[in-house]
Amino acid sequence: MHVLIADDHHLLRDTLELWFRHDKVEITTTADIEATLAALVEGGPPDVILLDYGMPGMNGLEGLSRVLDAAGGAKVALMSGFAPREVVQQALDLGAVGFLPKSLPARTFVNAVRFMAMGEQYLPLEFMTSAEEPATYHPLVQKLSRREREVLRLLAQGQSNKEIARVLGLQEPTVKLHVTSVYRKLGSRNRAQAAVIAKEAGLF
Repeated sequence: MHVLIADDHHLLRDTLELWFRHDKVEITTTADIEATLAALVEGGPPDVILLDYGMPGMNGLEGLSRVLDAAGGAKVALMSGFAPREVVQQALDLGAVGFLPKSLPARTFVNAVRFMAMGEQYLPLEFMTSAEEPATYHPLVQKLSRREREVLRLLAQGQSNKEIARVLGLQEPTVKLHVTSVYRKLGSRNRAQAAVIAKEAGLF
């Protein structure tokens, strides 16, 4: 089996490469969309492409579409530290064969890739069975737009504006505007207070 790992985080690439090579899996790694597309041209399609949703050049799901077009029959799966259900469903609708949270144990991650290489779709059980977004009658939810809730969720996880921008496929100034709006609507002064308010309200 040949797997292409497309992610800009060196530590994640190195860790996954060690696990896959332990299972005698051939590995190619890239750090951005253009390098990924070039690798597909130069080396031909692998069995599975693991594509980081927050990687440089992704621009939301645009990068996934480009890789799917160039995949040459390879299975393409999205992986991310965080991705809203809506994004995951859109990825599947575009043709992705699965979604891999980066929080998965390494052995589970490798087994999931083998599962997808055989033509099956993979979504983690906890992702499929976890609670849906808060009901729209919650007063805080009524105040916040869907995008603001996505920003708030990532903010509550301790991610910076730059990291949030990469995950959601937005420009950093746009994220800053959303964060400011979230502060105003929640009546908070900073990120920590906004996160506390959201968690105490049971939003996440």
